[in-house]
Amino acid sequence: MTGQARRRSLGTRALAAVFAVGAVFLSPAGGAVLRAAEPGGPEEVPNGVFLVAKRDLADPNFRESVVLVTQHGGRSPVGVIVNRPTPLLLRTVFPDNENLRNSEAAVFFGGPVSPQLLVYAFRGTNRLEGALTVLPDLHLSFAPAILAELLRRANPTKDLRVYAGYSGWAPGQLQHEIARGDWYVVRADADTIFSDHPETIWRDMLKRATARQAFLPFKRPAAAVN
Repeated sequence: MTGQARRRSLGTRALAAVFAVGAVFLSPAGGAVLRAAEPGGPEEVPNGVFLVAKRDLADPNFRESVVLVTQHGGRSPVGVIVNRPTPLLLRTVFPDNENLRNSEAAVFFGGPVSPQLLVYAFRGTNRLEGALTVLPDLHLSFAPAILAELLRRANPTKDLRVYAGYSGWAPGQLQHEIARGDWYVVRADADTIFSDHPETIWRDMLKRATARQAFLPFKRPAAAVN
């Protein structure tokens, strides 16, 4: 096996080691489609991880980024950048929502795919049809109806993060990027996603990723994420 083929194989094995079976599907046009999981089926398994950009990652879309990413059923990975707030406020997007009138909650840049599309993460232990369980206490959805319901709450932005666009990869692309050394892979958690200080998330995750117990996908492909 050549060095390049070996790195590609290790990247594939590393990604497989941190993703389980689930329910995100890419449509033929490249848009993400969420399907409700069958009760008791494999689609219920939460499998979100953080991709932490290494210091020398030059792509401006992902430089110094932390991406919550998930992959299911052998489909291509999909996720959102969790540390890129934009100047756009949520109350500007929903001007008729009285509960948002005094809110300073920002819309975050989720990624370069379909930036006109609103994607959102919200905390909760109950599973909802049309929402993907990414972590045991965190869901990701593209469904406008669920977002509308969340925004009708008295405190609509509590444990809710709204993103413009999302991040996606062609088949094999993310495996290649990991094998090339672009990303660290670390355990995801909801507290980081809803941090009041998104400007520190990348540095904090970089410290976690480079700690002695960090998940190093090429040296320990079968190990758990940090």
